[in-house]
Amino acid sequence: MDWQNIEEGAVIAHDPKKSPRTGDWRYICPKVDKKLCIGCGVCFEYCPEAAIDFDSERKADIDFNVCKGCGVCATVCPQRAIRMGTYKV
Repeated sequence: MDWQNIEEGAVIAHDPKKSPRTGDWRYICPKVDKKLCIGCGVCFEYCPEAAIDFDSERKADIDFNVCKGCGVCATVCPQRAIRMGTYKV
């Protein structure tokens, strides 16, 4: 299906396994300190790439396949549990 045949208001299912890896070009990336993360979801709400999900303990978890390294998550985290750096992922 191409974009011209999609009805207005249609819900399109996203399959991450079929999505291209778009996070490979970043030069800095976020790192979550799981001890500080309270699972509030603010980073999840503000992430422009939908690269944040939650692990089994409801702690923020970054999908580096799509994360662009913009730093929005680190900026909005009220606990300062997310830090930007040149971490190896």
